[in-house]
Amino acid sequence: MINILKKELFIYTALLTGLIFLMHPDLLSEPTVRLKNMQEIGNYVHPLLYTFFIYLVLYFFRSIFGFIMKFFDKKKD
Repeated sequence: MINILKKELFIYTALLTGLIFLMHPDLLSEPTVRLKNMQEIGNYVHPLLYTFFIYLVLYFFRSIFGFIMKFFDKKKD
């Protein structure tokens, strides 16, 4: 159970990091300006929400793929 949680947390964190740098490439050049803008606007939660929705979509597809793969694994026996 702990291994599954670690795996899913790693996937979520990697997805969050990837989406942050895809949506805001200026974080690599001037991170203090981006953080200052976030403090002024107060939008701290939106990256977590966007990542959560994309994670749910990916989890859905991973679940379907795993379900389909179970059929092929059982036929080998």
